[in-house]
Amino acid sequence: MSLSHSLSLVLAPPHPAGRPFILGGVAVALLGLLWLGAWLFWLGALFALFCLYFFRDPERVPPHRPDLVLAPADGHIVSIVQAVPPAELGLDAAPRWRVAIFLSVLDVHVNRVPADGTVTRIAYRHGAYLSANLDKASEENERNAIALKLPDGRDLAVVQIAGLVARRILCDIREGDAVQAGDRFGIIRFGSRTDVYLPHGVRPLVEEGQTMIGGETVIAELGEVAPGVAA
Repeated sequence: MSLSHSLSLVLAPPHPAGRPFILGGVAVALLGLLWLGAWLFWLGALFALFCLYFFRDPERVPPHRPDLVLAPADGHIVSIVQAVPPAELGLDAAPRWRVAIFLSVLDVHVNRVPADGTVTRIAYRHGAYLSANLDKASEENERNAIALKLPDGRDLAVVQIAGLVARRILCDIREGDAVQAGDRFGIIRFGSRTDVYLPHGVRPLVEEGQTMIGGETVIAELGEVAPGVAA
C-alpha cells in the first residue's frame, strides 16, 4: 500500500453525521483563541481533529460478484455462533450463522450493505449500553435491525448495535429500498457492534479475531439454494 493511499484513508472526508461535532470543536477552539485562553483552544482543536478521524468515510471497492456477503463494518470479529435473528424482524426462529463485528473508536464507523437485495423490514429497539464486545450485547443492547430479501428469495439480517459509549444509531435506508452490496446505509457514533445473520445453509468463511474492512471483506459465499432449505 502506497503512502498516498494510506493518507487518503486517514484523511478521507467525514460522514455528514460528524459535521456538527467537528464544527462544535472548531467553535470551541475559536472561542478559546479569541477570549478564554489557550487551554480551551487546544481542547476544541483536539476534539475537532478526533471527530475528523472518527467520522472519516473512505471510498470502498466491493468485489464484482453478486453471490457474496460482505462485511457491513470495519472492526474485528468477536463472535461466530448460530443464533436466531432479532424477533422484531419477523424472520423464522431457526438458528443461523451470526457473525459479530466489534468497532473500536479507532475504526471507520460507516455501515455498508452486506449483499444485494431489497429492504423488507427495519426495526429499532431500545435497550442497554453494555460493552459491544460482549456476546450478550446482541440481545440486550439498543439496536437497529434490518432484514434484506436477496434476489434468490432467501433472507439476511444486519443489526446495528449501540455500545458502551455509543448513544446514537443512524440508518439512511428505508423499507422497500433496493440496495447493493457495499452501499453506505448508516453510521453508529462512538464505539459499537454490527451483526450479520447469514441465510440458512450459508456458512461463514471468516474466523474470530479476523479484521474486517466494511464493503470489501468477504464474509460468506451465497452459492445456490440447497435442497430442503427454504428460500
